[in-house]
Amino acid sequence: MSACKFANTKKEEHKKEREYQLVWSDEFDYKGLPDSTKWIYDTEGNSKGWGNNELQYYTQGRKENAWVENGVLFITARHENMDGKEYSSARLNSKADWLHGKIEVRAKLPDGIGTWPAIWMMPGDWSFNDGNWPNIGEIDIMEHVGHEAGVIHASAHSKDYQWQKGTQQTATINIADATEKFHSYILEWSEDVMKCYVDDQLYFEYKNEGLGESKWPYTKPFYLILNVAVGGAWGSVKGIDQEAFPQTMEIDFVRVYQKK
Repeated sequence: MSACKFANTKKEEHKKEREYQLVWSDEFDYKGLPDSTKWIYDTEGNSKGWGNNELQYYTQGRKENAWVENGVLFITARHENMDGKEYSSARLNSKADWLHGKIEVRAKLPDGIGTWPAIWMMPGDWSFNDGNWPNIGEIDIMEHVGHEAGVIHASAHSKDYQWQKGTQQTATINIADATEKFHSYILEWSEDVMKCYVDDQLYFEYKNEGLGESKWPYTKPFYLILNVAVGGAWGSVKGIDQEAFPQTMEIDFVRVYQKK
């Protein structure tokens, strides 16, 4: 990159930073269970395999599956019998939700074959039992499966764009050390476009086509989800390495910004 282009890029980054203000965060600067004023445990789909035939049982208030220490949130999937399932794990939902903004989650990902960690968003008025997914919309900021280590996925799902039909809006980027080092997984979302980055690398962009809710249902607040699934329709495509467990996604911080 030329010196001129580099300078222009930096100017754009600084301009963007000035547009946003921090409205919600968890820096995990405490020790214990995740902050109950900011997070709730999602266990609603345990009996139904979460719609993807997943093999984990999501627990609630169990330090072996979700714990904060040394400035990091640890979400850990374990190979153990738990209420009829072979694996335990945790799925945390933010209590707050937001319409538009910038979501940044700095994380280090698990690498075991069979793991399926995700950083994603769903609308606040949605329930697992409603049966209206994906019509209501889903935003995947980061998905990663253990049998494709380092391949990071971002996607948007809706009635017309969904993975069962192979029509979802999606893109990938290769981050070779995603399971060894922390990286920032970022969503920028406005009424016109959503963009996903790893650190400063833009790799997914989906523009509002103006063709209605069946393609762009992202007109209401969405909350954030952090989880480590095991197996399922995608996670177990190449089996599950039981000997690799426990497997942990480490979260350094979660920050949510909105435009001033």
